[in-house]
Amino acid sequence: MADFTKEKDCDQFHSHKNLPLALVGEVGELSEIFQWRGEVARGLPDWRDEEKEHLREELSDVLLYLVRLSDVCGVDLGKASMRKLVCLREKKEKEKEIGVLKND
Repeated sequence: MADFTKEKDCDQFHSHKNLPLALVGEVGELSEIFQWRGEVARGLPDWRDEEKEHLREELSDVLLYLVRLSDVCGVDLGKASMRKLVCLREKKEKEKEIGVLKND
């Protein structure tokens, strides 16, 4: 990702302020896809190929901005995600112990 942004001379625009704003914009575009659909079946079996392609594009935009933001901030997104999963697992176990979670 860093090589691509350097090649395209995007570094000047990829600041700590601009990247989260761009990410939010892309999340908004992703949200619009689902906005008026109600509930959809897992795997999107009723969607046309064009709709699925549009979804793939928007998901990719969100992912790429997130990866770029983590790069600019010096965050190892893979390690941070793994740590977060450990914390969530521990939290769920604690909630289960005290009876907050009823169903798994």
